[in-house]
Amino acid sequence: MLGERTLIMGVLNVTPDSFSDGGAFLDVKRAVERALVMERDGADIIDIGAESTRPGAQDTPADEELRRLLPVMAALRGKLKIPISVDTRKAVVADAALRAGAEMVNDVSGLRQDPELAAIVARHKAPILLMHMRGEPATMQQTAFAKDVLAEVRRRLGASVAAAKKRGVRQSQILLDPGIGFGKSWRQNYELLARLEELAELGFPLVVGTSRKGFLGATLARSGKAVPSDQRAWATAATVTASILHGAHIVRVHDVAEMAQVARVADCIVRPSLAPRN
Repeated sequence: MLGERTLIMGVLNVTPDSFSDGGAFLDVKRAVERALVMERDGADIIDIGAESTRPGAQDTPADEELRRLLPVMAALRGKLKIPISVDTRKAVVADAALRAGAEMVNDVSGLRQDPELAAIVARHKAPILLMHMRGEPATMQQTAFAKDVLAEVRRRLGASVAAAKKRGVRQSQILLDPGIGFGKSWRQNYELLARLEELAELGFPLVVGTSRKGFLGATLARSGKAVPSDQRAWATAATVTASILHGAHIVRVHDVAEMAQVARVADCIVRPSLAPRN
């Protein structure tokens, strides 16, 4: 799946309350249409989430996640030519999604919520994306931030990797995400992007998701008011470029067509051999 070119992971939230597009794709038909548009626009993976993990979000019961997720999976079968990732923290949801055709699991808790999720992934021989999150979605931006954010992210991701391997996940199936916006201050998000190469020393492919996030809205604030999430594409483009220049293998984005262009040019900066010949 990974090569010289940065891959684009398109975000598809089938939730009523996600921070950027909550409620937009709850309808199965609209969700399918959105997935197909993202594929056409250049997505290499579609990451489908049926539980919001935005700051302040409450847990969603597994049966509700499945009620939202499985009809979309069924409707996409045979229509989508690119892999589907399922964004979930629950083993039972991951198992059902993998049986329904998903090829990857994205666990924003890094196996802290449900360690048995790793055993499910190992059984299906699927890749797993392990993300760092300080605390829980409901309170992660209200508790004290880490004094040394890079040290904490490295330590906790290392623990997540160990938990995955203990339950049979192969090293080659593991990807890591520093968790931009998940229990970090705005400055810490920028620090992680600037020092991404130090996370690459852990020896796993890196996935970075900065798309439309709150720290960008705060950076662009006008008269003390954050810029709305749907007006953060240029800011997202800057962070996508930085992520690629510092070693990201996959970028997770909402605006696929635009960020596919950003990634193509950034890839040519990292590897001039990818640029077209005159």
